[in-house]
Amino acid sequence: MSEHRQAPGGNRVRMLLALAGPAVLFGVVSALVLFGLDRLSLLLEHWVWADLPAAVGADPAGGWWILGTLTVTGLAVGLTVRFVPGHAGPDSAAAELGGPPLPPGVVPGLALAAVLGLAGGVSLGPENPIIAINTALLTALAGRFFVRIPARVIAGLAVAGTVGALFGTPVAAALLFTGLAGAMRTGGALFDRLFLPLVSAGAGAVTMTLLGGTLLQVRLPPMGAPDGWDALGALVIAPLAAAFGLLGVAVFARVHSGFRRLGSPVLYTTLGGVLLGLLGVIGGPVTLFKGAAESARLLQNPGGEEPWALLGDALVKLAALVIAAAAGFRGGRIFPAVFIGVAAGLAVAGFVPGIPVALAVSAAVLGLVLAVARDGWMALFIAVVITGDVTVTGVLCLAVLPAWLVVTNAPHMLAEQGVPENP
Repeated sequence: MSEHRQAPGGNRVRMLLALAGPAVLFGVVSALVLFGLDRLSLLLEHWVWADLPAAVGADPAGGWWILGTLTVTGLAVGLTVRFVPGHAGPDSAAAELGGPPLPPGVVPGLALAAVLGLAGGVSLGPENPIIAINTALLTALAGRFFVRIPARVIAGLAVAGTVGALFGTPVAAALLFTGLAGAMRTGGALFDRLFLPLVSAGAGAVTMTLLGGTLLQVRLPPMGAPDGWDALGALVIAPLAAAFGLLGVAVFARVHSGFRRLGSPVLYTTLGGVLLGLLGVIGGPVTLFKGAAESARLLQNPGGEEPWALLGDALVKLAALVIAAAAGFRGGRIFPAVFIGVAAGLAVAGFVPGIPVALAVSAAVLGLVLAVARDGWMALFIAVVITGDVTVTGVLCLAVLPAWLVVTNAPHMLAEQGVPENP
């Protein structure tokens, strides 16, 4: 977006106003595509986990149904990656949020793989595939109707609109793009560079809210004014949670490489489905799916599960996240990381009753998202959103510092370079 950075005052304002309309449109379209993909996956999920077992007299929470469903899901995703044109896009294990636009022909296969995984109970969220889908669609469409807007601007607005829709507020996109803008060496006011992403993200957030709410609807009771002990607790919990998340990060590349040695995506996604099914049998239904609704379920009754059982849920979900992301399924890691943080935070609050639940959960979510996504702004934003209590923000701003020291030299949760898929 160097054009409006270099423009003088009046021209810059006119350029921002001229691009504001397309930015709103991109945000609305991003939210509509997200809403459609999410609703389609929920319909398929209801059929697989409610209608079908009821029709055959099976227990959807039973071990055989969980194992069988995840195995079939792995096979279906593997067949999609192997045979559908475009091979369901790039491997999510090697991709971060954003990236260059995909060819439009890749979108159907990527959407199919994402919906199958979301509905089948795979422990991945929708953020990576939906951002890639929206970026591909909007770049192709805008290239025909908004030919004067650079492709990189369109891609950036698609990312911003989708992030705003995912989390129901443009603040997440603003924080994400603040980091990107801060890394630039070109001149111009920072808010000039944030203006259009904020417009697109705001339009996406409002559209998603009007359609029925965001995907991450997790809230805790207000904590009240934190004291010194609360601050100390957060300073301990956040880095410990980050270290826990790094257990999965440390083995991720090796697990990914091990799956790829099988050669065909049909084989390694099916094996991944079997392993996810076994983990689902161990952890139960609460450890399946992307983790948003499951996090809310845990928080509805914070003291309803024993601390050791909650730690077990967190460990099973971490293993499921590593396997799902490494075995070729298409999806993101933020939503499962939130569940792991919620379970771990509730466990801490159970072990140490003097720690407020809101503080323990938000600090643990902060550490887990930081370890998995390696974005301090995103981790801080999600931790604050979960509490719904602005008073905890200051404590979390302190807690993110030792947590960042824990993760800063650790490997990222990305596949090794040179380990391609073999469609």
